[in-house]
Order: sequence, then structure tokens, then C-alpha cells
Amino acid sequence: MKILIAGAGKVGSTVARQLSSEGHDLTLIDSKQEVLERSLERFDVMAVRGNCASMEILRQAGIADADLLIAATSQDEINLLCCLSAHRLNKNIHTIARIRNPEYETQLRFMRGELGLTMSINPEKAAAHEIARVLRFPAAMKLESFSKGRLELVEYRLPENSLLNGVQLLDIYKNARARVLICAVSRKGETTIPSGDFQLKSGDKIYVTAAPDQLSAFFQYLGVFRKKASTVMIVGASKMSYYLADELLHMGMSVKIIDQNEARCTQISEQLPRALVIQGDGTDSELLAEEGIEQTDAFVALTGIDEANILMAMCASRQTERCKVVAKINRRSLTELVSSEGMIDSVVSARDVTTELIVQYVRAMECAAGSQIKTLHRLVGGAVEALEFHVDKGVTLADTPLRDLKLKTGVLIAGIVRRNGAILIPGGNDTICVGDDVIVVTQDAALQDIHDILSQD
Repeated sequence: MKILIAGAGKVGSTVARQLSSEGHDLTLIDSKQEVLERSLERFDVMAVRGNCASMEILRQAGIADADLLIAATSQDEINLLCCLSAHRLNKNIHTIARIRNPEYETQLRFMRGELGLTMSINPEKAAAHEIARVLRFPAAMKLESFSKGRLELVEYRLPENSLLNGVQLLDIYKNARARVLICAVSRKGETTIPSGDFQLKSGDKIYVTAAPDQLSAFFQYLGVFRKKASTVMIVGASKMSYYLADELLHMGMSVKIIDQNEARCTQISEQLPRALVIQGDGTDSELLAEEGIEQTDAFVALTGIDEANILMAMCASRQTERCKVVAKINRRSLTELVSSEGMIDSVVSARDVTTELIVQYVRAMECAAGSQIKTLHRLVGGAVEALEFHVDKGVTLADTPLRDLKLKTGVLIAGIVRRNGAILIPGGNDTICVGDDVIVVTQDAALQDIHDILSQD
């Protein structure tokens, strides 16, 4: 597909990295020459310098025959104007805008109809929603949902002296008394789609799919199950903090927000009157102790400084063993370091969440009509993808026993959700039926259609 990306900043460049690796025809638009030059050195893209909201610049970038425009500048208004201009020049183009201001939330329906906006993404709100999911299941490092929450995938690191250390997967499935599937394992930088004879080791990051009740049973079997967090402490009164606190309050949780800036504290306390807002230094361990960190179920570091978030999260972990700790980290190098060393329970990046949503939309545009991608989650730093396909009429592999399907290497069917909502962790005798949602885990980062799981040999 021919795709224009307006704004080559953190989000734009991350999206460009992923989409260029999948072979799309990309053109970046940015007003800063040095930013474009860096992108040209790193990715296989074209570049146009100028104001992305200008119709003339859009014409130079090839808007007339483009399939998709992604407006990812740092200014909401520029993104909206860019999408409007693009739609005026090409009635058939799809447009995605990054919109961060909460005040625009109520106007999105109008924007889609009148401005030609196909999709809007709020990175902070999307990241906050991801954190909220993790706090609902604190034993997990990360939690992803498929088929409207009927099937879930969790990331979990095996601790030292884990019950699963040295155990083969087949033995786990026999003894756990929970219908789960370990669909991917990350060990010392190497990722495996495991077979039944794969042996786990302490320190492994495992990715487990199951229905929510079966996941709870599995973690109870391991002796590490934790109930949903009921009290949450957030450091940093940012937009992401607002979205997170608002969602947690609606879930019935008690929320405490700490920030040094008096103006930010005043603003967020007016926006969220049910939250307790405290002006103070979240890096002060004495303050955290005074505010009851030892009795808190979850601690979330959401300041604008990655290093501060890491230090606060590590400090909170030392002050209490039972507290779930989450940190926002934007820099990829720090994310990889923290994740590989297991320094923090869970890490979230608004940039990565946004990229995942955009890539999912692009894949959906490319899909055949018979089997569309409904959900896409990137795991292990993008080394593995978990995709949810809907099976419609005309899918040739339907009604064939899975044992008779010749799948590509590195592809695993991790779950099937029947039309009636029944959850199936599939075996060789099971079949995919029309109307199912099928979850596929793969190391092939270019699956677009459910038929792509089959080997061509």
C-alpha cells in the first residue's frame, strides 16, 4: 500500500520502521530536514519537507494515489487539518489522526463524519487502558484481550525456584487442571514457539492464552495468583494519569495521585474529584511510606522522565513485596534493559501502543474480505505477533482437522472462540468453523489473511 506519514517524530518514526519492514510504499512529511534525514538513513522511505497540512505539500507527497494518511505530529489541530486536506484531495483515502486533547473526545463522531477522519488514536488513553488491564490481573506483566475479553493472553516471568522450572509443557497441561496454552517463550533474547516437549526454566518470559477463569486457575496452581488491585498510587499528574485514574475509579478502585507541580495537582483534582491528589515528590521514599505504599495494591510511575519512573518503580518494589509496580518508559533502550533484567513488574509505552493500533488497522485494510484481522498484539518487543482472525464464508481451511493443516514454521493456533462464545484451546482433532474467531501466534510479522498461516511447500 502507498502510505503517507505526517510527522517523523517518535510515533511517526516507530510506525515507519514497522510498516517499511512489511514492504509498504512510505512517504514521510515533516518540516524539519534533520528529522527526515535520520529517517532516510534508517528506513526505506521517501521524504517531503514542509507543512503536512498544506495541500501543495500533500500533492508533492503523492496524496492523489495514496491509500492511507497517518497524521502523527505533536499538534492535534495540525493532525486534524492534515486529514481534512487529504480527504479533500482524495475522497477514497483512509486517514488516521493522533489526537491527545481530552476536550476533543466528545467531538470525534463529528470529526469522522465531517472531516473525513477514518480513525483517531489517543496514545495516552490507549496506554492507560493497557495499564488498567494489567491491574485487573496483577500476576501478569502484560495482558492482552481477544474476542471482547473472552480469551486473554498474559505475559509472565518465571521467578527463581518457580514450580515450572525444568518442567515440560506437556506435563504442565496434564497437571495444572487449567485449560491453558503456553504459546511463546522468551529466553535470554531468543524467542521460541514451543512444542509439547519444550522444557521451561526460571527467568523465562512465557506467554499464556486461556479464558479468564482458566488463567486464574493456572496462576493459583503456580501459587502466584493476586486479586484485582483495589488501591492504586499514581505518581505524575499527566494526561495518561488522568485517563488511567478515570478508568480505575469507574472500576471501583481507590486512587491516589502524587505530583510536585501545584497547578497540575489543582487541575487533576478538579477533573477527578473522587481521587485523592497529593502535592509532593514521588521519588521520596519517606513520602511514599507516609502515604501508605505498604498497604497499596499497585504503584504506577507516569512522570515524563523515564529514569525517574524506573527509580520510583524499583524503590516501590523494595518497600513492599505485595504491590504491583508499573512504569511508563518511552526510550526503547531502557525498555529493553528493564524488561530483560526483570527489574520492574510491567512496562508501558504510549508510542508502542499507538504503533500497534496503527499496524492493526493497516493489516485490516489489506485483508481479504473472507477473513479479517480483528485484533493484533505485538509481543517480545515485536519478535512475535498474536493476531485474531474472523472466519467468514469462503475460508478454505474451515472444517479441516488441525492435525491435517500444514502450518508454516513458527506459527501456532493458540485459541478458537466459537460463534456461541465457547472457548477452545485447540488440539489436533479440532476444526476451525465459519463464524469462529481464531487467535494465531506467529514469528512471521507479515500475516495478513488466515490463509497465510499455511505452508506453501
